[in-house]
Amino acid sequence: LALSCFLLLLVSACDLRSLTWFWCCFLLSFLAAPARVAGFRGRAYMGFLSTVLGFFGFGVGLTLGLVIGYYLFIYVQPTDVKHPVIRPLVELDTKSLESMLPEIPLWVKSPDFDRIDWLNKFIETMWPYLDKAICKMVKEITKPIIAENTAKYKIDSVEFETLTLGSLPPTFQGMKVYTTDEQELIMEPSVKWAGNPNITVVVKAYGLKGTAQVVDLQVFALPRITLKPLVPSFPCFAKILVSLMEKPHVDFGLKILGADLMALPGLYGFVQLNPVFQIIHEYIVNASLLYPKKFTHHAWILQETIKTQVANMYLWPKVLEVQIMDPAKAHKKPVGILFVNVVRAVKLTKKDLIGKSDPYVKLKLTEDKLPSKKTSVKRSNLNPEWNEEFKLVVKDPESQALELTVYDWEQVGKHDRIGMNVIPLKDLTSDETKSITVNLLKSMDTNDPANEKFRGQLTVDVIYKPFKEGDSDVETSDESGVIEKAPDGTPEGGGLLVVIVHEAQDVEGKHHTNPYVRILFKGEEKKTKHIKKNRDPRWEQEFEFVCEEPPINEKMHVEVISRPSSLGIHSKETLGYIVISLADVINNKRINEKYHLIDSKNGRIQLELQWRTS
Repeated sequence: LALSCFLLLLVSACDLRSLTWFWCCFLLSFLAAPARVAGFRGRAYMGFLSTVLGFFGFGVGLTLGLVIGYYLFIYVQPTDVKHPVIRPLVELDTKSLESMLPEIPLWVKSPDFDRIDWLNKFIETMWPYLDKAICKMVKEITKPIIAENTAKYKIDSVEFETLTLGSLPPTFQGMKVYTTDEQELIMEPSVKWAGNPNITVVVKAYGLKGTAQVVDLQVFALPRITLKPLVPSFPCFAKILVSLMEKPHVDFGLKILGADLMALPGLYGFVQLNPVFQIIHEYIVNASLLYPKKFTHHAWILQETIKTQVANMYLWPKVLEVQIMDPAKAHKKPVGILFVNVVRAVKLTKKDLIGKSDPYVKLKLTEDKLPSKKTSVKRSNLNPEWNEEFKLVVKDPESQALELTVYDWEQVGKHDRIGMNVIPLKDLTSDETKSITVNLLKSMDTNDPANEKFRGQLTVDVIYKPFKEGDSDVETSDESGVIEKAPDGTPEGGGLLVVIVHEAQDVEGKHHTNPYVRILFKGEEKKTKHIKKNRDPRWEQEFEFVCEEPPINEKMHVEVISRPSSLGIHSKETLGYIVISLADVINNKRINEKYHLIDSKNGRIQLELQWRTS
């Protein structure tokens, strides 16, 4: 009996196929024991002695079997390993080819996925350096977490004995890129990593030392990576959103005290078939999930737990959000209103050779995409008075400034700039009217000697009114993410209609293509800047219309017009137009679409419309 136990443990650790034979030996030895005892002529003392010696022999055999079997299991490699047979695809039968379909790269199976061998070559070259950088980052991230939990569970120390991702980098089997009208970039790479990492963790507690090692890691995943929103500041996107399009495949080897638990003979099948372990399996998985789902048994407890946990946390539409930039800096929200009264200008310099100047003032806030606001033109007047009021939306009073520029209007050609200056908003006191007189300069370059020449003075009254707490709250929509509220002064029951002109494509005139956009709504007209000689212009300009009531039954006329050159003999011409019903904008709060232009062969224009209520 002792010999059978010894051989059973010894050989089962080396060759699983010998289990059946040694179980037979064990049973034969057990059945032969009574016969041997009866051969001693039934003496009672011999039966007792045989029982005692058999008990001690069983203990010795069991101990030796455990020790030697464990040693052989770790250090003895199997000798009957067969190399895989490599055959051409044309020699394989239909069933074999079907079994290989999951291994074929996605760029072969699906025309939506692009081949990206260049990226694989890049990662292969950079992998030795990425390995060290990633491992260093992992140690820095886990260090405070380990320190917190070691004290909590009275563990002496937890350290990485070895931490390397191995020499085999992950590969991309293809990538799919989506085209959208939103300010975002969506990618779906197919990632496969069959690596050879060596991650060994040493745990010391109560005077004992234990090691756990992860080897032979396999991860197959199809993530969706979204970069949004796209902004004009490096790295040109504010955050990264990652989600999994399907449940990932995760497989690895786990060694405890040098023994690979995933390869213990008979343990895999025992865990799968034993109902006790199935109950434990369900309990562990379901207890660890925030959103439990139906579960099927595919593999070892730890592997399946990891796969299911990751899938439930990040399976689309759930996402892992990584913030790259401060969202307040990426998309600044309005924080107040600047009221400006352009009062007068005195002693303006004359720009015309004959007669006096025809001045007007342009004003805008720096770091703002909105077009400049303009006063009326005062004919032949070097000391004009306007007393015209304007409202400007402030997004960052610490960095923005009021930019004032005085021009001399010309009937033909470019308008001459008389002078300019700026008023930093940080110099203003909230809710306090301030009258400011500034000297007009040629430019804002402090080292420009031309600024020493006197060009006149401009007087304005300004008052900055920040929003009260809660006034700048936002409403959310399904796709946009953020829709701002209308500023103070918006009529009660009404709102603010915002039109953002993004771009146009394939617009072409008969004689010239210098496009700009003209927006007409309820008798009010807005225009974008014109772009010279461009069939695919991009404006990214925003316009606002204050409405007394929701314009649910109103329509907006948007027209793309080509402006002739200053010396051209041809007049302006229409490149296409659209008429937009505003009912969808009022109901959905926001739309962002590309419209086909009427009276244009292939022309399109992308507009974003928002309805903001107070």
